[in-house]
This record gives sequence, C-alpha cells and structure tokens, in this order.
Amino acid sequence: MSRSKVIDRHHVSLTEAYADLRQAYKSSQTSRFQRRRPGANVIGTTGDYHLGSERDYFFVTELCRDLERNDTVISQGLRRLVANVVQEGFTLDPNTGDEILDRDLKDNWDGWAADPDQVSTSQELDWPAVEKLMMYQTAVDGDITLLPTSRGQLEVMESHRLRTPRTTKNIVHGVLLDQHRKRLEYWFTKEQIDPLRPSSALRVGDMQRVPVRDSKGHRQVFHLYNPKRWTQTRGVSILQPVVDVIGMLGDVEFAKLVQQQAVSAWCILRERELEFVVNRQTPTPNNNFSLPDTLDGTLSGIAAGMEVTAAPGEKITGFSPNVPNQSFFEHAGHLLNIIAINMDQPVAVFMLDPSKTNFSGWRGAVDQARLAWQWWQQWYANRLHRPTYVWKLRQWIAGDAIYRAASERSDVKIFQHGWHRPKWPYIEPMKDVQSDLLRDRNGQTSKRRLHAERGHEWSEIAREIVEDNSLAIRMAKQEATAINKAFPDDFPVHWREILSLPTPDGTQINLMAEAANEPSDAERNGEAQGGNRK
Repeated sequence: MSRSKVIDRHHVSLTEAYADLRQAYKSSQTSRFQRRRPGANVIGTTGDYHLGSERDYFFVTELCRDLERNDTVISQGLRRLVANVVQEGFTLDPNTGDEILDRDLKDNWDGWAADPDQVSTSQELDWPAVEKLMMYQTAVDGDITLLPTSRGQLEVMESHRLRTPRTTKNIVHGVLLDQHRKRLEYWFTKEQIDPLRPSSALRVGDMQRVPVRDSKGHRQVFHLYNPKRWTQTRGVSILQPVVDVIGMLGDVEFAKLVQQQAVSAWCILRERELEFVVNRQTPTPNNNFSLPDTLDGTLSGIAAGMEVTAAPGEKITGFSPNVPNQSFFEHAGHLLNIIAINMDQPVAVFMLDPSKTNFSGWRGAVDQARLAWQWWQQWYANRLHRPTYVWKLRQWIAGDAIYRAASERSDVKIFQHGWHRPKWPYIEPMKDVQSDLLRDRNGQTSKRRLHAERGHEWSEIAREIVEDNSLAIRMAKQEATAINKAFPDDFPVHWREILSLPTPDGTQINLMAEAANEPSDAERNGEAQGGNRK
C-alpha cells in the first residue's frame, strides 16, 4: 500500500519535504511487515549466542534426528546429497616426489581402508562406509567428531556426547576455548553415563577430556562441522531452517490422506414416511443385502456388486463425498522445493522425478547444484580425508624404518598428497566421452587425473589394459605359428590377421563462426588467392 502526503507549500519548507523522501535502512524498525525476532539482539552477539543454551541446542539436534527417522521424504533427500557428494569415494594421490614410494603409500592406504578391523574401533565400518556415514550424520546432527587412537583405529563421538559439565572454565558446548577462541580441549561424556541423566548433573570427573593437539603439536581431534560464522563453535543441522516447513508438509499430506479416505467412503441415506412400519415377509436373495431396521454404525458383509434392498415403502439413496482440492499438489510442490534447496539439490533430484521439467531445465538445475556439491567435497576433503591420511602416515613412519628413512630425505616430501574428488558424468554420456577425449588429446589434463575424476585409478586401468592385450597377442601368435606349421607351402598367416585390435575412436569437431557475416575458410582462401593473382 502506497502512502501520499499533501504538502502545504506555505507551511512546509523544501528541506522538510525532502526529509520524507530520504532513503534509509527500514529493516531496523518494527512494522507489520517486519516482526520483532527474539534472536535478534540489539547490542550484537556472537555465533555461539544464537545456538542458545545447551538444552536448546540438543533439542534442535534431536528434533532433526526425529525428522530423519520418521519423515517420509527427509531421509531420502539426505541419501541423495551424500550419494552426489561422496559417490564411490575420494581417491588418494600421494605426491612425495618418489614414484615407488607413492605407489607403496597408495597400496598401504587401500589395504587399511578396506579392513573394518583396522579402520573403526567398533570393527564394523571400513573407510568407504565411514565416508558416507560421517557425511550423512554431519548433515543431520550438525557435527560429529573422530578421535584417532594409538591402535590405528578411528573412534566416533556423536554430537550429543560433546557436553559442558558444571565448571567455571570457558567451555562452549563441550569445547574449551582460550581468549582468542583457539580450541584447547574437547570434553566428551563417557559411554557408561545414563542417557536420561540431565547435563546439569555432569561433573568434571564424568568427562573424557581430549586435547586438540598432542605433545608434538599434531592434531588428534577431527571435528566435522560447517560453521556459518567465525564465532560459531559447533555446527547446526541443515534441516534446522526447514523444521517448520517439514512439519507443515507432513500436516498437508495427512490432511490429504484423510480427504482421500472421505472421498473413498460412501453412506446410505434412508427416507421413511411418518407412519412407516417394517414388514419383511420374503427372504433376501444371496446376492442382495437387506438393510437393518436401524442404522447407527458400520455395515458388515458389503462387497462389490452387491444390490442393496429396502423395505416396502422405504426410499434409500447412496452418497459419496466429492471434495477435490486442486491446490494440493501445487502447495506440496512449493514446500518440497523449499526443503530441497536447503539440502543443496533441485526438487527433481530430491524427489527423483524430472517429469515437471524439460531437458534444459533439468541440466541447468543440476549444473547449479553441482557447484554446491563441489563446495561440500572440498570441505569434506579438508575436514576428514586430509587429517586422517596425515595421522595414518605418521603412524606408518613411526613403525616402519623404510618410511622413516624416506621422510628424512631432502628430495622427498613425505606428507605431500592430494585427494581426487569424484565428478559427475554429463547428462548426455556421449558428450562426456567426447569431452574427456578432447582434454586427453590436447594435453589439458593427465590420464591419472582424468580417470580419478571418474573414481578410477589409472595405474590399475593401465596395468589391466597391458595384461589383457598381452594375453590376446600371445594367444594370437601361438595360433598363427600353429597355422603356418600346418600349411608350410601356403602364404604365412600374420598374428594380426587373427587378432584385430580395435583402434581408438576419435571425435569430429566443427568450429562455427561466431558472427553470421564472418567469412568462411573457403572464402578466406579465395580472397587470398585472388589477392595473389593481383
């Protein structure tokens, strides 16, 4: 609604008139469009202030866990996020400067990662399972912590175990900070503590205190969390902004189910005269259904194709409600869109249903979502993969004389490595293959990196290619020798005639002129020849 003001030019100065037109930040003023928000403090606060008390923080965590367990679509959307970010897992690429050492480190990592007995203290999860579960639980809870042990295994500390006991120390939601917000210790509840015991009853002696770094300065607490502010110590679930929306969607779906039940129901309306008397003399045939004298509840024995009969002088009418709601799917789709974008994915991916869009819409939405998934991958590699590998490598150096000697060499950077994050195939596979071929032929990437993007190891693929081709060539040569021996007077048969190895397929590229009036190559050549003739 616009406002207008009548200005009396004899009583209002020009300065006063322009004062009403001055632009300013109106969001600082409460109005009917801007409600007063309880979490907005007028003096300014840190990120930890908005996490609330420990009771409020863990209530939100448990609420999001409940939504993940019981909601009809949330767990499916979380699985889609993890599936796109983690896929088949991240690929380690040691880059120490020594190729033999790189291969040996890669083999050691692969052997450790594939053995659940070595990876987790529960001895139930191998490294690929840890990759997926840590990402999934961080998205739901907001954060999770891993403790590397001296036995070479990872101990998982779920977010509710990171607590604050009754103490005067500067502990924020289970993390001891100094005056510069540097993390000093993590305080975890012990496993034997009663889960129903309130946090206010916790004592310092009940806690397991783990320093962030050991005596040599090496990090020994891997805290996976995604802060939104510099002064935020703990993470928040990605479901927290849409908790109310998820509840609304559940209510809408429940109301629709009740409506569908009402639409599917039917009833009988009975009309009788004032002095009606029931008089049934003849029995009812088997395929008929005779109404009782009174209808005060449900009817039993009704089946499809049943003919309902009434008493003489009685009129009955069937009734089935018809209450269609045309706006249900539109409104439910809007709520699903809000939930999906908070999980960094298009609603078509979230619901595994691209029927509401065309190919261009699907491709554009997925391309934008991949930007967020790439950010998640970079964050995940820095928070989980890099510190875990460095910790394992330190253990190998301490227990292996060869690694220890390699770490002391000046030409070897023992800790230098990278993680190849999984990529996504193009929506049109043939174009994806052509793109990879062009990058390979034009030297825009190496075969190692190209295959790592697809979740493959080039050294393994190259070895398999050589072994397979070698086997085929040996068999072809043996067969050619046998044929030539059996027919010595005929033309000798070459082994290549027996084995026809496929040649690499290429791709054809057409470079189009950007401007419509730009001359073609043929026209340029003609002009050049004409110029030479002149």
